[in-house]
Amino acid sequence: MDQLIQTLAIAALPVIFAITLHEAAHGYVARHFGDLTAYAAGRISLNPLRHIDPVGTILIPVLILLFSGGSLLFGYAKPVPVDFGRLLRPKQDMLWVAAAGPLANLAMAIGWGCMLKLAQLLPVNAYTLPLERMADLGMDVNIGLMLLNLLPIPPLDGGRIAVSLLPYRQAVAFSRVEPWGFPILILLLFSGVLASILYPLMGIMRYLLALIFNFQA
Repeated sequence: MDQLIQTLAIAALPVIFAITLHEAAHGYVARHFGDLTAYAAGRISLNPLRHIDPVGTILIPVLILLFSGGSLLFGYAKPVPVDFGRLLRPKQDMLWVAAAGPLANLAMAIGWGCMLKLAQLLPVNAYTLPLERMADLGMDVNIGLMLLNLLPIPPLDGGRIAVSLLPYRQAVAFSRVEPWGFPILILLLFSGVLASILYPLMGIMRYLLALIFNFQA
């Protein structure tokens, strides 16, 4: 139990910021391209409290940590409202709005990689090991969230990006998959297909970060 509490305490900051800043990035880029919906709702904010969903940001990650023994983490925040029809060029700008979330996670993964290297360089004390564990988990959470959202399944960000890039007729047809997106994701999760896709890619990303920062994996 004590170990679980420690894991939850260390995971709290990386998980909350990974999920909430992902959503804030969508709103910020949407505002840049002309849609003020998220801005009017107060969702372009670095304050996690504006984005936290009690179920997706707190309950689900805690339950997954409990049942996976701390080896798996997943969650979500309240989706940022975006009216794609208000964008200056709806179809083209949709790409940048959708890509903003995964790019925010990439930036945070790099930041946590820098933090891990710093923790390994500091003299060993009572804080370096928890900092190292937090940074390590922060990389995994952000890499996992980035790759998951880049899957080409509407309404995930990868699905939005695909709709933006496809010719109009194909984009309309592909967007009709959206109501089935979540059931498809659940099926992939429980069939093990999702893990077989994400884990090798996560390993590659971790390897690249280790090369960049020259930290001990």
